[in-house]
Amino acid sequence: MRSPAGVAAELCSTALAGDRRSLAKLLTAVENRTPVAEAALRTLYPLAGRAHLLGITGPPGAGKSTLVAALVGELRSAGRTVAVVAVDPSSPITGGAILGDRVRMQAYAGDRDVFIRSMAARGHAGGLASTTGAACAVLDAVGFEIVMIETVGTGQSEVEVAAAADTTVVLEAPEMGDEVQAIKAGLLEVADLVVVNKGDRPGAQRAASQLRAMLGGGRGGLHGPPVMITTAATGAGVPELLVAIDRRRAEGALRDDGAARLARAEAEVRGALADRIGRRLDEAGSATAREAAVRDVAAHRIDPYTAADELLAGLVGVEAGSRR
Repeated sequence: MRSPAGVAAELCSTALAGDRRSLAKLLTAVENRTPVAEAALRTLYPLAGRAHLLGITGPPGAGKSTLVAALVGELRSAGRTVAVVAVDPSSPITGGAILGDRVRMQAYAGDRDVFIRSMAARGHAGGLASTTGAACAVLDAVGFEIVMIETVGTGQSEVEVAAAADTTVVLEAPEMGDEVQAIKAGLLEVADLVVVNKGDRPGAQRAASQLRAMLGGGRGGLHGPPVMITTAATGAGVPELLVAIDRRRAEGALRDDGAARLARAEAEVRGALADRIGRRLDEAGSATAREAAVRDVAAHRIDPYTAADELLAGLVGVEAGSRR
């Protein structure tokens, strides 16, 4: 039986050579947090950092999947390679992505320069899956120029994408309702670009004008993020949006002080630490201590913070003993 490192080395080699089946296997390993994934990321992560990570988020019904498909078409018309990580709600039975078919994107199934991957959120808050960043690193490493991250679409709480992406596009629809409440909810505050989609509907121009008036001084600077109008179903406004995305990338490269990538790296390290600690707590020896601590907290014999401190101290002690 081959070791995880051996399997990872073979998959990395063939994926870097363009084999899409190997790439799909790597992404499955990443999503399932297997030892193969960890070994593969040790090889692939140093090769990443060249792609433009583009976050597409917004409330349900704004047309995120339709816009992503339209952007894919526009990018391919320009001869550019693109990958999509589409985060979907999880099936309560299998844990898999409920909307995994991505019907609107099936036209690109035979295009080797397009790769579309649906990932289940698996209960992770913030609109992304917990392994979205690692999946993007794999797609970046194998050479895709643009990696789009489409969030799950659960409402106005999907601000996590701003930390995962170089550019964040927030979609709204003309009938979005109280724009002030939308801004207060936080989603529009992380936007680099705001798009009023379904621009052929009544009220689209009015919604865009209201957003422009309200978003001054937003994340995009003194004048706030640009507000654009698209009708993704017909492609109207999509070429202009792509021009704005490319401009945002160029401007970001000119003024980049490394803060955004440092913040992303910190989030990734914290995630890896949390995953490591969680796994250790589930191991046989630690699980007994964890269950005892949970019972003590439930009985109010100790508080949750003391329990956490004791469990962490136990993990550190075991780790130190293993190195002797």
